Amino acid sequence: MAAMEGTGLLDGQVAVVTGGGAGIGGAAGRRLAAAGATVVLNDIEPALLASAVAEIEGAGGSAVAVAGDIRHPATVDALDEAARSVAGGRIDVLVNNVGDYRPNGRFLKTGPDEWNALYAINFEHVLRCTRAIAPAMVERGVGSIINVSTVEAFRGIPANAVYSAFNAAVNAFTRSLAVELGRDGVRVNAIAPDLADTLQTPAESMLRGRPPEMVRHWVPLGRFGAPDDYGDVIVFLASSMARFVTGHVIPVDGGTLAAGGWYMRADERGWTNLPDSP
Repeated sequence: MAAMEGTGLLDGQVAVVTGGGAGIGGAAGRRLAAAGATVVLNDIEPALLASAVAEIEGAGGSAVAVAGDIRHPATVDALDEAARSVAGGRIDVLVNNVGDYRPNGRFLKTGPDEWNALYAINFEHVLRCTRAIAPAMVERGVGSIINVSTVEAFRGIPANAVYSAFNAAVNAFTRSLAVELGRDGVRVNAIAPDLADTLQTPAESMLRGRPPEMVRHWVPLGRFGAPDDYGDVIVFLASSMARFVTGHVIPVDGGTLAAGGWYMRADERGWTNLPDSP
């Protein structure tokens, strides 16, 4: 395995990443480690977590694994304890990455069970992790919190009203907490991905049998997003390069938010943000 090509932007720092076993979280862990940070990764899937740690260490980086469901307070406590033990209580970066995109149908066909499940996976853990870890940053007078939202929090997304609402809450929390913690030296920002080719949303499932060349019609930059596209923006927000940036949600979407939104399918059987060819 090739050695990490480090930038040194985060030398000596400690970064916590939830959902760090694969996808955007996995890329965030790799890129933060390449920048010099010791990364403390959480994931619900032990095998993915072990693979992510092995990849980072094999490339010369440093990583600590904390397996568990981040929706559970005990996992949050274990993650906080593991991070604080790395460098005597120092925590510099928190990436609240965990989220779940699973269309659950028309709002009127859903109920409290679905709402509570989406709340736990898309917003509640952001509150819990931030409440647990931010005090270490405030105590030192420096830190960066990066939340992972979605472009669907900015536009209407049919059959996912509750998912969209909780991600809009992530955005509002990001802005408000940035104002609240600014004087404490803690910056709070978010990224809003779209069309990420990951384990959770693989390109094949987005294409649904349509020719790959259609992507250039859907995305202004002409391709789906790769995990490192998001990980590199996270590193920027975590580093001193973004030292005067706080309270912002940055779309990392190849231009899709600027270009458009969702469309009724030609056969009127549902909606799509990837229109078919004429």
